[in-house]
Amino acid sequence: MPRSVNSVAKRARRKKVLKLAKGYFGRRKNVWTVAKNAVEKALLYAYRDRRQNKRNFRALWIQRINAGARLHGMSYSQLIGKLKTHNIVLNRKVLADLAMNEPEAFKAIVEKVK
Repeated sequence: MPRSVNSVAKRARRKKVLKLAKGYFGRRKNVWTVAKNAVEKALLYAYRDRRQNKRNFRALWIQRINAGARLHGMSYSQLIGKLKTHNIVLNRKVLADLAMNEPEAFKAIVEKVK
């Protein structure tokens, strides 16, 4: 019985990976074994960094809120604690945006909870 090789599927798989490797430097873009490793690593980084991105933005928002709060004589933790006790529900993204772009509104919030 002759040996059966599914070259069509093999070629399709390789084309898919090489398409993902488009724009890479050197042999990473056109040599199958190198491109496969590069694409696998890139996909791992993409998966990891989608989660890390959320952490990084939260940290940035906290820094901005802290800087805005300290201008009005409070620390970040004091401000968040007092917001909770006064039942003011604003997430960190909104607070950070107010602290940067609307200092008057942020000051009004800080004065309300003081």
